Amino acid sequence: MKDLIGQIARALVDQPEQVRVAEIEGDQTTVIELKVAKMDMGKIIGKQGRTAQAIRTILSAASGKAKKRIILEILE
Repeated sequence: MKDLIGQIARALVDQPEQVRVAEIEGDQTTVIELKVAKMDMGKIIGKQGRTAQAIRTILSAASGKAKKRIILEILE
């Protein structure tokens, strides 16, 4: 999942070298932290949060197969 989010984020931003993805695993949930350059935050979030919601939808579909809840946090 970490690689998937990193690949999606790098495709969206202007500074792909500043994309950082961290994965924190728990028993039933996994938190994926995404950090991008400040000027690229708008591209990751999108208008009215639509891009971020689309990324979360992809994670939700993939997490059903892993039988774990996956949460995406976008950090500044």
